[in-house]
Amino acid sequence: MVEQTNELDSIFGSLSDPTRRDILKQVSKKSLSVSEIAIHYQLTFAAVAKHLDVLHRAKLISKNRRGKEQIVSISPDTLATASHYLETYKQLWENRLDSLDKYLKSINKNKKGKR
Repeated sequence: MVEQTNELDSIFGSLSDPTRRDILKQVSKKSLSVSEIAIHYQLTFAAVAKHLDVLHRAKLISKNRRGKEQIVSISPDTLATASHYLETYKQLWENRLDSLDKYLKSINKNKKGKR
């Protein structure tokens, strides 16, 4: 359980930054070299590399060598872990809202019956 918590902390911590979310969006379309990613940002190459390291440590991306270049690809299995976690809470809140809706309808029905 602690391991999963650490994994989720790493995933959501990585996703908290808009630049990293944008990088994920880019590499979700196709694998890109680090330099192809870096040209989209007004950041130093080193700053982009740090963002990529955070994503890599969270296992949201993979890096592979192709000659002198590092190619970055998305790791969809890790996103599936985060999605599963969020889905649990989505179901919880949908059930609670459905219960609230039923309760409010029953109160409204009782008020109309007393008139």
